Amino acid sequence: MDGIAWAASAMVAARTRLEIATENLANVSTDGFRRIDARGFLSALGVTIARRTSAEGGALRHTGRNFDLAILGGGAFRVRDSTGRVSETRAGAFVREADGTLHDGRGRVVLGLRNVLHVPSGGVVDAHALGLPSTSRVQSGFLEGPAVDAIAEMIQVLSAERSFESAEKAVAAIDATRQKSADAARVK
Repeated sequence: MDGIAWAASAMVAARTRLEIATENLANVSTDGFRRIDARGFLSALGVTIARRTSAEGGALRHTGRNFDLAILGGGAFRVRDSTGRVSETRAGAFVREADGTLHDGRGRVVLGLRNVLHVPSGGVVDAHALGLPSTSRVQSGFLEGPAVDAIAEMIQVLSAERSFESAEKAVAAIDATRQKSADAARVK
């Protein structure tokens, strides 16, 4: 792998870091959002970035609404949309419908909790019924905030931009050196 290929891989890695940091920033006010970490490493193909969802949860915010649920520990709420697609979320702001189902703000049905008539505010909901790990708890009357530090993410944005610029300058320097060599070879 030559210098330009290495520098190009560094530029791609910097762009990926920038995308991850901006995704985190875009979710700085999304309940239950867990920060995406960028982990860089060197390989035979150059610099590579791996994405990993942080295990760190956000701070709990008391709402007092019985069907606002916060997960303490691992796992996520499983929800099904109108097309039948099942996905996971840690955003626990739910509304109880007349048929006893819980729905989130996007109209998705919460799986595992059906015919819930009353959840005491500040009470603990059966995590096992939701398919969560046995070490997890579900607290009613609270929402999990985002696990994102806006200032740290802005620093990541600036760092990624500087890394991109440095790699870009390296490509330009290598290209200029190659051009001088080619010109010198033509003169002879």
